[in-house]
Amino acid sequence: MKTTRTMLLICLAILLLPSGCIKKNSKPLRVSSENPRYFTDGSGKAIYLTGSHTWSNLVDMSPDDPPKPFDFDEYLQWMKGYNHNFFRLWTWELVTWDTWANERDSSNYKIHHVNPLPYMRTGPGKALDGKPKFDLRQFNPEYFQRLRTRTEAAREHGLYVSVMLFEGWGLQRLADGWENHPFHPDNNINGIDGDLNGDGMGLEVHTLADTAITAIQTNYVRKVIETVNDLDNVLYEISNENHPPSTRWQYHMIDYIHEYEKGKPYQHPVGMTFQYMGGSNQTLFESPADWISPNPEGGYRDNPPDAAGQKVIITDTDHLWGIGGNQQWVWKSFLRGMNPIFMDPYDCSVLQRSYDPEWVEPVRKSMGYTLAYAKRMDLIKMAPENDLASSGYCLAQKGKEYLVYLPEGNEVTVDLTDASHELSVEWFNPNTQETIQSGEIEGSKVQTMKSPFGSDDAVLYLK
Repeated sequence: MKTTRTMLLICLAILLLPSGCIKKNSKPLRVSSENPRYFTDGSGKAIYLTGSHTWSNLVDMSPDDPPKPFDFDEYLQWMKGYNHNFFRLWTWELVTWDTWANERDSSNYKIHHVNPLPYMRTGPGKALDGKPKFDLRQFNPEYFQRLRTRTEAAREHGLYVSVMLFEGWGLQRLADGWENHPFHPDNNINGIDGDLNGDGMGLEVHTLADTAITAIQTNYVRKVIETVNDLDNVLYEISNENHPPSTRWQYHMIDYIHEYEKGKPYQHPVGMTFQYMGGSNQTLFESPADWISPNPEGGYRDNPPDAAGQKVIITDTDHLWGIGGNQQWVWKSFLRGMNPIFMDPYDCSVLQRSYDPEWVEPVRKSMGYTLAYAKRMDLIKMAPENDLASSGYCLAQKGKEYLVYLPEGNEVTVDLTDASHELSVEWFNPNTQETIQSGEIEGSKVQTMKSPFGSDDAVLYLK
């Protein structure tokens, strides 16, 4: 029996490989035809995505006006320290974020100013925030240059980026959301008024109800594509948590991106995420999106269903808890064929003045550990095979490779009748990062194995 000091050594070895997660001359991600639970990059290997994302990683957000700049380079280094390879690059449609709707503790209440936005503020005239009105015909070079620079920087660090195009949660939840939106009639010089039903919310901007608004949005989407199309680490997300009536609009935008990129050097995956509130996961599965992020229905928090391959599933704590999640959720999601990502409080500059490291750190670390295993395994040939393990969590290529998760530790029974040879045995403790090599075990029968870590949750790797 051989004990290694830490799983982090494995992660470090992987990080030192040339180009990190993204090889030179690689191609953009596409859904794997061999195993559509995952993306591939043309190498024939599955690309598993996991990592932390935070609200201000594209547009600056802080109580200052102008807002305090976000240290993006530090953020990238921080992510690589956890062996992450993916994040959502957040946009924000409003000029402010009143965090009253988010904070459980009213003493944390703040109004955050947001900059830059995609459109120029040229005037004439003042918007409701006292600054020049938007000209929705003119794009803000600062926004698109930042989008380009940050996506390129992420690539240099071996990180994939989901470029968020629209943000729908703010209009629904923030009391002052509509008055801070560029499509409010008092905020632009173009005669655009997105509040078509006059209810003071403006949710119609994320529908197909006004052709002039849709034309402006389509022009913006085109500009985003022109900005990052030649980069191979890009995915698109139509909108964060938009309302259920946005369905036809989101489907339209997904189809538009697919069609427009046909004439471009690269074609990238397009995603659709949970619709707040009251949206159905079925709407996501029925969409023309390449990847989706579901809501909690169906057990995605505690006992995720198998990813059957209808869509690549990027399961996100943002849509399951808001701010939440745990280490077990990471491993359960991974073993069920999904790509787990974490809505991270990060530096607490936007939400939450502090957080408990004993809650957050295990989530961050376990995402990196799952990526290390994903790279070691022949993941493209593996699928959830829950019935093979008494714990109910087994990712396997029958007869050759098995990854088993034990949420309660102790022992597990694994059906190895498809394995005609011996398999090496490795145990990993995600709590202590201890790895133990336990020799070999005979195949061709059902085997019961006892975890060396007692009742701690544990990972068993057989190959």
